Amino acid sequence: MRFRDLKKQSKEPKKAQTAHVAYAGFLQRTKAFVTDIFMIGLPVALVIMIVFGYEETKSAGALDVIVQDAQALEHEPNPAASIVQIMLIMGVHVVLWRRDGQTPGKKFSNIKVVDAKTLEEASYPRLIVRFIAYFISFLSIIGFFLIFLRKDKRALHDLLSGTAVIYSQ
Repeated sequence: MRFRDLKKQSKEPKKAQTAHVAYAGFLQRTKAFVTDIFMIGLPVALVIMIVFGYEETKSAGALDVIVQDAQALEHEPNPAASIVQIMLIMGVHVVLWRRDGQTPGKKFSNIKVVDAKTLEEASYPRLIVRFIAYFISFLSIIGFFLIFLRKDKRALHDLLSGTAVIYSQ
């Protein structure tokens, strides 16, 4: 090839290649969430029971405390156990999201968590914000249903953390 032909090619604007991204929908994400409750939540609950004792399984939950249920008065929750449980669950989720982009439920559903802009693996701070933002989505309820209103199917916790959930190849 001649030099002037190469020079001519370099001056032509290159067309940006846009790959089609398949964002995960509500049902796939719900299936992954329910699976994770069993695959991550139950083992963590067993660890809490072993560390803090069997009686901790009978203590009131956060919802009981908020609504001032009678169980909250009879069996007060142990704040240390609650904090350790949340930290363990967050740690497992964040490490798995960072390592593979997938928890067991997301692997089962063939979806993964990625950075919304680069579609590459998200950073630890971004994933921690995502986990914390789950609670905001849960409290607002509408946060989860934003998936139905957006083309990129991102929920409130995805928007707040800059992540997206896509189908894995």
